[in-house]
Amino acid sequence: MDNRDIPSWILSLESDDLEFIKKFVLNSGSLKQLAKDYEVSYPTVRIRLDRLIQKIQISEEHNKGELISFIKNLAVEERISLEDAKLIIKKYKEEKEVK
Repeated sequence: MDNRDIPSWILSLESDDLEFIKKFVLNSGSLKQLAKDYEVSYPTVRIRLDRLIQKIQISEEHNKGELISFIKNLAVEERISLEDAKLIIKKYKEEKEVK
């Protein structure tokens, strides 16, 4: 497989995200087993999976706008609040429409 054949969403993930996906597949998608493997609670694994899903979705939306994807990613990583992210994106879209 050539690097050009690798989907961009995979390339956007960090190595620990890819390791999580590998363990998820090897455990037949069992979040319970993943929780045991990582020695964390089931809700912790569920949150991590939800964040990974959001990262992949953001990567897929990348063509819609790099700034918006960047802001969404900050919210997913909890570096800014979801409410702040929504306000920034709304303001950006409003200014973009004016131009």
